[in-house]
Amino acid sequence: MREHGPALVDTVVAFHQAEVADRADWQVEVAHPTPAGSLVPDGVVLLADGASAFVEIDRTMSYARLVAKLERYDAYRNAPPSGRGNAARAPRSHWQETYAGPALERTFPPLLFAFAPAPRRAAPATREAAFHERARRVGSVNYRLTVATTTLALLTRDGADRLVWRVAGRGHGEERRALDALPKAQ
Repeated sequence: MREHGPALVDTVVAFHQAEVADRADWQVEVAHPTPAGSLVPDGVVLLADGASAFVEIDRTMSYARLVAKLERYDAYRNAPPSGRGNAARAPRSHWQETYAGPALERTFPPLLFAFAPAPRRAAPATREAAFHERARRVGSVNYRLTVATTTLALLTRDGADRLVWRVAGRGHGEERRALDALPKAQ
């Protein structure tokens, strides 16, 4: 935990310096209900454009746990509506009530993974590449979930608004994209 906290702070600072999110627009480790159990993102950020994004900092998690976390996000995204609707709108799920973003954008928030260095672990770029191989096998990545990754070094050096995000899933290749150029989940 001693190194995880500073990595999260470095991520918050990178978003703030790029002016894509204010440092005060973050929620840290808030539990979200899913049919598969509680989901606890490292952070949820309110972006400058009014949309939200889930942020995960990886230092030491096993690949199996990272993939399980992707599956938990999918369970959260697909959870049935929990609130009541009314004549003006149908019932919405927890994520829609909480993070749906601007009125015209009703897509599930992107999942942003930052791979940070850790003792006795592979280099962040190596872990990022291995994660992409495994994420391709998760059916919801590509169309129901937008998952993008970077390394903490790249994020802090270039900024959250630059070409630092690599989209996980089939057909996305190795190129890096800016945050505002990430594909939208269906």
